[in-house]
Amino acid sequence: MNTFKNMRIFVRVADGASFAGAARALDMTTPQVSKAISELEAHLRTRLLHRTTRRLALTDAGKRYLARCRDIIALVDVSEAEAGATNAAPSGKLRLHAPASFGQVFVVPALARFMEQYPEVEVDLLLSSRVPDLLEENIDVSLRLAASQLPDSGLVSTRICRMASVLCAAPQYLSEHGAPRSLDELAQHTRVRLNAPHYTVEHWLFDGPVGTVKLPIPAGRLRVNTADSLAAALVSGCGVGPVPLLSAVPALRNGSLVRVLPEYELQGTNVYAVYASRLYLDAKVKTWIEFLRTFVTQALAAPDAAAIALPPRSADR
Repeated sequence: MNTFKNMRIFVRVADGASFAGAARALDMTTPQVSKAISELEAHLRTRLLHRTTRRLALTDAGKRYLARCRDIIALVDVSEAEAGATNAAPSGKLRLHAPASFGQVFVVPALARFMEQYPEVEVDLLLSSRVPDLLEENIDVSLRLAASQLPDSGLVSTRICRMASVLCAAPQYLSEHGAPRSLDELAQHTRVRLNAPHYTVEHWLFDGPVGTVKLPIPAGRLRVNTADSLAAALVSGCGVGPVPLLSAVPALRNGSLVRVLPEYELQGTNVYAVYASRLYLDAKVKTWIEFLRTFVTQALAAPDAAAIALPPRSADR
């Protein structure tokens, strides 16, 4: 006996309350349908249907079994669709969201390569610090920043990367005030603080030669709420501050910022891809998430002389 096949037949009979209707829908004969139900009842050792000459009705056991059959059939159908989607070529419209800084530095260049590799995909990209409602706004994948884990939201998330922050200052600031040679000397400098939901503001956590060091940070005279505005403030000579790597790299490359105490990295930021809770992913969504993770991992691992350069000797005290 093919139990799963008979379960499908049972669901069809129950939905239409008819052996003949189920037979027509399944391209079977009525006796074949009747035999399948009898086999199922014999296998289960319980009656699923009350049969009269005028109508069919589910027994109490039949009602419970019908609910289980629906769950099992749906799970099998989804599993088959997921397996098929694995080999499907990504195609169709892909709606994406990313924070502006991360989007400009990583997502846009990644998309250029992704769309070249998958010409059947069309992309709508929203760059915004606002967190969108995925279901209301029909967003396939949203990128979120968090210091640790994302709060439970009923959505599915997967980590794309973890990015450290680096302590930076402008060459002109270091020329005037000197470059700190130790964490203790930071107390003598103007420290610009980043106040962001995904970033701890009361202290800086340094990972370096002696392990992790926690350095309390006073409120200070200048506080900003985005990584890009922090980088801009430091470029203007406002002091020393921890810039997330994605915002620091452009300024480090063009020399408008240099790293301070380059043997240290500061607290990292996690980047998560968030998508609606589904039992399986569309091929274009699944492929994009893996493509972006690989692209960002390679970009962060690439050697960059500017990003690891010591402050210039002329700026030392």
